[in-house]
Amino acid sequence: MSEHVLITGGAGFIGTRLAARFARDGHRVTVLDSLSPQVHGNDPETTSPLLRSLDGIADVVVGTVTSTDDLRTALEGATIVIHLAAETGTGQSMYEIDRYVDANVGGTAKLLDLLANEDHGVRRIVIASSRSIYGEGTYVTEDGRRVHPPHRADADMSAGDFDVHAAGEGPITLVPTDESALLHPSSVYGITKQMQESLVMTVAPTIGIEGTSVRYQNVYGPGQSLKNPYTGILSIFSTLIRQGKEINIFEDGEESRDFVYIDDVVEATFLAATDPRAAGETFNVGSGVATTVNEVVAALFDAFGREVPTRISGNYRLGDIRHNVADTTRLRETLGFTPQVPFREGVRTFVEWVLTEPIEADGYQRSLDEMSKRNLLK
Repeated sequence: MSEHVLITGGAGFIGTRLAARFARDGHRVTVLDSLSPQVHGNDPETTSPLLRSLDGIADVVVGTVTSTDDLRTALEGATIVIHLAAETGTGQSMYEIDRYVDANVGGTAKLLDLLANEDHGVRRIVIASSRSIYGEGTYVTEDGRRVHPPHRADADMSAGDFDVHAAGEGPITLVPTDESALLHPSSVYGITKQMQESLVMTVAPTIGIEGTSVRYQNVYGPGQSLKNPYTGILSIFSTLIRQGKEINIFEDGEESRDFVYIDDVVEATFLAATDPRAAGETFNVGSGVATTVNEVVAALFDAFGREVPTRISGNYRLGDIRHNVADTTRLRETLGFTPQVPFREGVRTFVEWVLTEPIEADGYQRSLDEMSKRNLLK
């Protein structure tokens, strides 16, 4: 059956790839996007390759999810909504609180309010959630109990202790976090993603819409923003390597993330939007493999064929987690999907693309200065 898919935030990294995936299968696609300068530059019509990639495959509505009128225009005829629109960035969220809450929570509330009170043809809404809602994720104690530790204390990290501890327990060991884990985000961004998900998964079934949540891990690959200093360490470190600048590795470099390649994310999201088995479900979307920051740097050096100085500084950001790796069992058992791209292979493809792009102005230091000024970077 041919669908009419609305992708909010659809001119971004994930949204443009997803739009192409739906168009390739013969579905009609509409994109609603504010074309934020932080992602698209100051003149998106001429400088944003992401926006240009939508030519001929999607109808683009320039607008914002914080506007009911823009939402109403974009929703016309839609049967599936994939709600990607959000302000992203853990560090920035800790000092641009109103903007993050307004866009992420307020925009989701406006979308649902419109669907609850006006005529439409939407039958499923997929909400793009985040691994950040798990906070420090899941660990096991020496006697095999699962625990969800509290956020790390500033006093511990300032003393160089970056490990995760649980009061009254001995050593604890990281294990993959499944969808039933405690939700206790450690940043404003994480709080807003939890609220987005809760709103959709609570309201949708009461108004006759199937709700599905996809909890993304750290998404990377060709096309991600090299301008946005809040987009992730692969982009940040790649720019520093190309500029020949030193890489400052926070904490001890042994903090880890679950990096998942863009093509795997797109396919998992496509299935979440179209497979009848996904209705009412929540899925982790990750590789299921933890990769440390030190391993990321080594992989980038190998892919670029060059190295720059590195410094393990012991700096840390309040609101950051130590580790997180997804348990992807539910995605595999429910939808029959397993991510296919190993990290080293994905990084090589990413770097091949990076080398075709202009070297962007380094906004990373400015972002660190903003956090330092507010005592969020130590």
